[in-house]
Amino acid sequence: MFLSVISGKPGSAAALDNCVFLGEEEKNSLYEDGDVVVGGLFPLHYSPVSSVAAYRAKPTPTMYKYFSSRGLRWMQTMTFAIKEINQRSDLLPQIKLGFHIRDSCNDIPVSLRAALLLVNGQPESVSGDESPGKHNGSNLGCAAINRTVSSVIIGDAASGVSMALLQSLGSFHIPLVSYFASCSCLSNQKEFPTFMRTMPSDTFQVRALARLVSYFSWTWVGVIGVESDYARFAIQLFLQESVQYGVCAAYTYFYPVVLSQHALDELLDMSSSKVIINFSSESEMQRILREVQRRNISGLQWIASEAWATAKSLWEKSADLLMGTLGFAIRRAAVIPGLKQHLTCLSPSHIHESAFLAEFWEETFKCRLNGSVNSHSHGVGSDLDRPLCEGTEDLSDVYSPYSDVTQLRVSYNVYKAVYLVAHALQDMSNCKVGKGPFSHGTCADPKSFKPWQLIHYMKRANFSALGEKINFDQNGDPIAYYDLLNWQKRPDGSLHLVKVGFYDASMLTGRSLVINDSAIQWPVGKQAFRSVCSDSCPPGSRIVRRKGEPICCYDCVPCAEGEVSNMTDSLECLRCSEDTWPNNERNLCIPKTIEYLSYHEFMGILLCVASLLGACLSISIIATFYTYKDTALVRANNMELSFLLLVFLVVCFLVGLLFIGKPSDWLCRIRYPAFGISFALCISCLLAKTAVVLMAFRATLPGSNVMKWFGAKQQRASVLLGTVIICLIWLLTSPPHATSNTHYHSATIIIECVTGSEVGFWCVLGYIGILACMCFVMAFLARKLPDNFNEARFITFSMLIFFAVWVTFIPVYVSTAGKYTVAVHIFAVLASAFGLLFCIFAPKCYILMLKPEKNSKKHIMQR
Repeated sequence: MFLSVISGKPGSAAALDNCVFLGEEEKNSLYEDGDVVVGGLFPLHYSPVSSVAAYRAKPTPTMYKYFSSRGLRWMQTMTFAIKEINQRSDLLPQIKLGFHIRDSCNDIPVSLRAALLLVNGQPESVSGDESPGKHNGSNLGCAAINRTVSSVIIGDAASGVSMALLQSLGSFHIPLVSYFASCSCLSNQKEFPTFMRTMPSDTFQVRALARLVSYFSWTWVGVIGVESDYARFAIQLFLQESVQYGVCAAYTYFYPVVLSQHALDELLDMSSSKVIINFSSESEMQRILREVQRRNISGLQWIASEAWATAKSLWEKSADLLMGTLGFAIRRAAVIPGLKQHLTCLSPSHIHESAFLAEFWEETFKCRLNGSVNSHSHGVGSDLDRPLCEGTEDLSDVYSPYSDVTQLRVSYNVYKAVYLVAHALQDMSNCKVGKGPFSHGTCADPKSFKPWQLIHYMKRANFSALGEKINFDQNGDPIAYYDLLNWQKRPDGSLHLVKVGFYDASMLTGRSLVINDSAIQWPVGKQAFRSVCSDSCPPGSRIVRRKGEPICCYDCVPCAEGEVSNMTDSLECLRCSEDTWPNNERNLCIPKTIEYLSYHEFMGILLCVASLLGACLSISIIATFYTYKDTALVRANNMELSFLLLVFLVVCFLVGLLFIGKPSDWLCRIRYPAFGISFALCISCLLAKTAVVLMAFRATLPGSNVMKWFGAKQQRASVLLGTVIICLIWLLTSPPHATSNTHYHSATIIIECVTGSEVGFWCVLGYIGILACMCFVMAFLARKLPDNFNEARFITFSMLIFFAVWVTFIPVYVSTAGKYTVAVHIFAVLASAFGLLFCIFAPKCYILMLKPEKNSKKHIMQR
């Protein structure tokens, strides 16, 4: 888009030329009579002077010295569309359209004056002897002025110029249809109720740009624009829209229309991003590119606004800098039938009809037409030195943006604007009296209507042009459709604008942008740039914002223990459930490892074998004792208690198996009481054996009744005393049970038996300890009894082993957890049982099996 001289939208570098000096008599206009005259404003000239300076300064003949071939093509497209409509029989058959076109110079003062001339009905003011049909210097009488009044104006290209026109002509309700003004501010129907356009609002372009940078994961982009309403509104919208896609502006910079070296230095020194979105015109972009080239800056990814997305003139001197540029351009018409012929069917005999065409001819072929009205108005002395045109010049021999119809985008908008007016007039013609939209059902006369009546029909227009359905929203804006263009270099070095995608605002948000990645040519390499302030945080980490910096700048912090994140750039980590735990990458919760002492692991197998071995040894000793039950040695060592002790030792060895395997409530309730009762019974048996021996040698007085307390019944009673009572109380009050321990090791679930009542567990151990102490004391007291008869020494040694094992067991048991606690418990049980078995029964088995001569009453009775 074009930039208004004060605050409009930037435009093409080839936008304004040799605009007529304001103080001169008007001669640069094009007029053709008709029943309805459509006004047109096109920027056929432009000035390099800054906008503010141009507005405040006194106009001079050299102020507007650059001619725009593209602007001329747009103007010619309007005349072509009007002539095409006049030749149709199905559209406005009873109405002839005329046109009155003037040069806006892309300047607010010039545009305002031209617009007032259009709505006042004064096409020219020279001699009055020419026919009123086609004019390029005819003076109409007062009676004919009403026919020359333009009730609708197609223009202007610049957003700022359009705003100024609307503010000036708004009270007259003159409809204004722009073909290139895209500022979103113009969508305000309360402020600009008579404005319509065939150019999409920047609101849609900004959404497309935000989607584009998000698509390529560019979260750190530079946003720059010329100091204008167009750029300010567009950048403001982009900053708002980009937030929802997580895109941040590395910097935002507005530069003046006339770029100073200071402004260029300031702009390029802040370029911390390789991806730059520029809302400007060709002329400003050219100056920026020259400075970039001077500094030898490369590797930039330019994102073009539609204002310069198709500006081929930039390619000539900056091809290497612009290769790979991406930009959205308005919809292109594949072809407008007949337009090419209309543009090129010019000859020296025809171009004298228009000062615009004459100037274009002279500028294109660098010659001077005989009697040209432009020779004295160029303000460039060297133009008078040009040779006269020969009359053999042909447009097909030279390239000109004027005749280039490969990128009919703005021209297509002009074409649609003319057809919008035509269809509105057609709808007005079809109105039936009594059913009209105005008061009392009245209709408007299509040949004599009020401008506000025409805008009513224009707002409701719905038609097709070149196969495309045209309609408008409540703001008078068309449904947006953009082509995504990629600037690619042909083998011969020329520019090839390749369509690599599109943005269709009528589609759902997720489908509105379509991009063919494989068709894109990038500035460097075969992939898109990475442009981020901070690299993405991988799964397993979370984002921590940096204080005082944009949201795109952050640090990645690993998830805390027990937490995971399974998305890139996660804002927070989620805690795993009680039975799951993060994997090593902390991006997935996996089931925790279940731990218990199993029969399938080496430690479990080893302890199981030891338990079975101890039980088998005990059973073999029982068998041996049973075989030799009638011998003196077996009978002398309290055979009944010896068998009971061996049986209880078998139970002790087998109790170790209850500690292996997955715990359950019933297994836990059996495990601890069985352990306590079996060991209590073993120690009770030893205590009874020691007491019997001691009492037998101490109670020697005649008539002593001491031995009656240590008979068979008393021995059995002493074995069961206390143990069963403690276990029953323990099981009835707070029995042991299985539980899942998730606190000791976060990644492991330890299935273990808990004692239920710590008091009960330690009472059992304490009871066993008391029995062991009593047994040790009695064995110590019996140490001086005859050696061949008593077992005191062996019982003493077994109790010492028992104490050593269990004194060591207690601190180890308390300080370990999981299956190792169970293993320590089993080891203590087995070590104690093996100590009792070997210390007490190994000497006896040695005599029974290897020294049978000592197994006699005589030998035992010897001192």
